[in-house]
Amino acid sequence: MNIDQYNRIKQLLSSKKDIVIIPHKNPDGDAIGSCTGLKFYLDKLGHNASIISPNKYPQFLEWLDFEKKIIIYDDVSEINNLILNADIIFTLDFNNLVRISQMKEVVEKSEAIKIMIDHHENPSDYAKFMYSDPEMSSTCEMIYHFIDNLGDKNMIDKNISGSLYTGIMTDTGSFKFPSTTHLTHEVVSCLLKTGISHFEIHNKIYDNNKPERLKLLSHALGNINIIDGYNSCYISLSQKDLDKFNYEKGDTEGIVNYGLSIKDIKFAIIFMQNIKDDVIRISLRSRGDFDVNEFSKNVFGGGGHKNAAGAVSKLGLNETINYFLKSIENYKELLNS
Repeated sequence: MNIDQYNRIKQLLSSKKDIVIIPHKNPDGDAIGSCTGLKFYLDKLGHNASIISPNKYPQFLEWLDFEKKIIIYDDVSEINNLILNADIIFTLDFNNLVRISQMKEVVEKSEAIKIMIDHHENPSDYAKFMYSDPEMSSTCEMIYHFIDNLGDKNMIDKNISGSLYTGIMTDTGSFKFPSTTHLTHEVVSCLLKTGISHFEIHNKIYDNNKPERLKLLSHALGNINIIDGYNSCYISLSQKDLDKFNYEKGDTEGIVNYGLSIKDIKFAIIFMQNIKDDVIRISLRSRGDFDVNEFSKNVFGGGGHKNAAGAVSKLGLNETINYFLKSIENYKELLNS
């Protein structure tokens, strides 16, 4: 966004507004962190801000909503009226309304001014104000710049910093992904100056596992399939596997990244069966120049970033894997370059 757009938003926020903040379906650390961080900021400005999530978020992120105010969407008039009567709607960490599933229709009907803040590629044109930058490490880093560009960096306190640090840390793989830049570290430095404990935040996210999650991880790692000649590997988890280990949302977060820890592996993918939604959820990761965003888009109709993407398949689990194995043949040269 340019200076004129920031000035217009600053004018919008100069008087009390009813504001709705929305993350994508199956929200992760960056989605929830950006939403809570923005809400804390808007609260300090005196606005009436509500976060409405399309569905439940992982248990290890619940501490970010210490006020217990995040609303889980249900198609009822009370929640729909919040959206329909909002003055402003912020959509965070996604750039296409299909990513909010059943909320899409009511958001489209709302006459609220829509503001998109997101770091994924190929944004759709639904928002009056679009802050879109695929080069950014995370939406949480963008929220920091958004607040800074509104001239309110001094309002970033421990609550805001804790949320934004969480999203930056999780979306950069604890600062190891290529999207981590010198600017990312400069932002993190400013957040740390507010007095947050990076150790405590890391502990809440990564060292708060229930035994079943570690057993699920063990099962997944024991079933890694190396694709000879393609520098690639895949993991599959059936609904039966997930049920066996009492799967809860967020339990498979990060499992796909273990594939990239194998020597010479450039491309890792995980397939997870979801009987309730009748789909196979797919997460793709890569290192180097192999573009999983393009692969995901071309093969599964998904998308994301160059080194991290997602998709869904409506085929069965075995059919999806077989389709993947056939499709990867077209990428052998790229994977071996």
